[in-house]
Amino acid sequence: MKAVIHSGQSGLEGLQYTKSTSRAPEAGEVQIQLKSAGINHRDLFIMAGRTFQDSPLILGSDGAGVIIAIGEGVEDLSVGDEVIIHPTLGWDHAVDVPIVPDIVGGPTDGTLAQYITLSARNALPKPSHLSWAEAGVLSLSALTAYRALFTRGGLKQGEHILIPGIGGGVATYALLMAVTAGAKVTVTSRREAKRHEALRLGAFQALDSHADWSVQNGLDPVDFILDSIGQAMFPKYFDIIRPGGRIVMYGASSGDDLNVPIRSIFFPQVSLIGTSMGSREEFVQMLQWVEEHNLHPVIDSIYQLQDTAKAFERMEKGEQFGNLAILVE
Repeated sequence: MKAVIHSGQSGLEGLQYTKSTSRAPEAGEVQIQLKSAGINHRDLFIMAGRTFQDSPLILGSDGAGVIIAIGEGVEDLSVGDEVIIHPTLGWDHAVDVPIVPDIVGGPTDGTLAQYITLSARNALPKPSHLSWAEAGVLSLSALTAYRALFTRGGLKQGEHILIPGIGGGVATYALLMAVTAGAKVTVTSRREAKRHEALRLGAFQALDSHADWSVQNGLDPVDFILDSIGQAMFPKYFDIIRPGGRIVMYGASSGDDLNVPIRSIFFPQVSLIGTSMGSREEFVQMLQWVEEHNLHPVIDSIYQLQDTAKAFERMEKGEQFGNLAILVE
């Protein structure tokens, strides 16, 4: 089969579109012929941290396709079923939180290939209203957004949520889900085009990331902040969050270290909540939400498998709004 493999050299330089081997499913597994896949910032982080001592790895955590073979003991899936891949490995229930979840595409081989073999527990029916391109980009980002908003953040109808840095996959899904949940959504971005697109998708307001968007400058206080940026933005949050509000953190794109006055947390009783990825239980709930509300992923652009490096280059520059889809032939 053909696959996108990272050889071990740090960064995009280690990326190759080349031949690889597929394997037949063992007991409890299925083999899927992939129709589409997606890429995430997680893939960039993995590539940046790899060295020549690392074994070759097929990247990609998102994907959808058709089952072509099933292993012994698989009873609820059949050859010919159209499925979407749940990317988190071995995490069934939301309350059983792993220290760091294992994910398809690192440590195991991922979805940027013509075929993938994995546990039948990680293959679920594809939402029928989604195209292959849409289904292929749904899994990891939508799951992360769903857990952050509802399991961890407890988002309620009528609440005001701030989503800084709109444009990436998780933030875009969070915008769509929060709007359908009846929340008032404010977003920020450095790019005017992304702010306009967020307004088109239902955001209440879209602010320049570098502007003064404090309460003193007219921003309504917020109940919920969904943060993926970290230190560059974090001090600003305490000027706008309501007493008793919560900050849910799923990323740290500007760095890990924070310098926050503790009194800014305990006097207004602000909750700091961490979240990462999601369980199979939540993946099922997320798919139900997507179907119930007829949600469609926002696709920035579509690439063929052999052009995956170009998709990563666009992501690395931060140019996309929404998801970058990979079609697999």
